[in-house]
Amino acid sequence: MSKPLTEQELHNLAMNHVGKDLEQRGFEFIAINSKLKKHPQFVCIDKTKQYYFVIVRAVILPDNPNNYDVIWMESFKKHARENDAKVLYAGVGLGNKDEGEKEVYLNEEYLLEYEGIQVLDTNLN
Repeated sequence: MSKPLTEQELHNLAMNHVGKDLEQRGFEFIAINSKLKKHPQFVCIDKTKQYYFVIVRAVILPDNPNNYDVIWMESFKKHARENDAKVLYAGVGLGNKDEGEKEVYLNEEYLLEYEGIQVLDTNLN
C-alpha cells in the first residue's frame, strides 16, 4: 500500500520544483531552509548581487497556490526591507492524479500547478 506524503514531504517536493526554477533563472543560493513555517525557504542573489528572500508555499489542490496571508506577508516584507532584500513568492499546488483522491502518495504520479515565481513589492501598502 502506498504511503501518503506528510506535510513536510509535500513542502520539500514544492521546494525542489521552485529550487530548479530559481537555478534555471540564474540565481545563486546563499541559504536554504526546508523546515515548515520557517521563512524564507531560499536566500538567493542574482548577478547584480541583489538579495532575494523566497517564500515557498505548498497547497493541496484544488486550493489556489497563489493565495497567501497578506497581513503576515506585510511583516515579512518589512523584514526584507530591513535586510535590503526583495521578496519572491512561489505557490505550488500538488494533488493526486486520481480526481477523487486528495492525498499525494510516495513514488506515485501527481498533479502540479505552478505558475512561476511572483515578485512582491516590498514598499508599504
